[in-house]
Amino acid sequence: MGADTYFMTMWAMAVIAVFVFIALYFVKAGYGIFRTKQWGISINNKAAWVMMEAPVFIVMLYMWASNGASTALPSFLAFLLFELHYFQRSFIFPMLMKGKSRMPIAIMLMGITFNVINGLLIGTSLFVFPPSLFNEGIAYLAHPTAILGIAIFFVGMAINLHSDHVIRHLRQPGDTRHYLPQKGFYRYVTSANYFGELVEWTGFALLCSTPAAWLFVVWTAANLIPRAAAIHRHYREEFGEAVGTRKRVIPFVY
Repeated sequence: MGADTYFMTMWAMAVIAVFVFIALYFVKAGYGIFRTKQWGISINNKAAWVMMEAPVFIVMLYMWASNGASTALPSFLAFLLFELHYFQRSFIFPMLMKGKSRMPIAIMLMGITFNVINGLLIGTSLFVFPPSLFNEGIAYLAHPTAILGIAIFFVGMAINLHSDHVIRHLRQPGDTRHYLPQKGFYRYVTSANYFGELVEWTGFALLCSTPAAWLFVVWTAANLIPRAAAIHRHYREEFGEAVGTRKRVIPFVY
């Protein structure tokens, strides 16, 4: 990807993110608890998650291999962290899912499109146009920004993984009732898993210090914050006062 294409794509994606953020406050993305027949043909949720998330894992691997397969730090570390997240999201998370949920093919295809573009942009920012700070090599990892970024990344990942675990274990086998998640960060927000992911990618962006990484944070927020608001409304309608003072996605803030 050339410099002009790289920067034009980022600007276009930033503009689209604003429209997506606004639109998702009016249209609920039709997966999970908001899936409806209006979203068209759906497939098994596990298969859909693998097909939606695996492409970005493969794209990033290709970007690394096609640009010399260097193990030079810090680019290689950022690459490993990105792949760590998407390996879990592509091949472990779907296998841990319970129930017989389905995902509309339309949602899956939109996810694939974004993931591929995001992988190309992040890969280009790491291996083709890395920030000047990366020229310091391993010494960059001693910078406060890099240390903070790595720490925040793993804190966010831990919150995200624990929150997913809580959701998976809300019901016993055969139980079809709905429950309000109570453990971990669900004591503070109704979408703790989304909070964890926002924290995770903010840490990644701090480490990378690239426009593409920060654009990913913007897109993560544009997608997850409106959905967290919809989930909060849904919980309010279903559980009423039991939701208490929990916020939507950012503890004590929103």
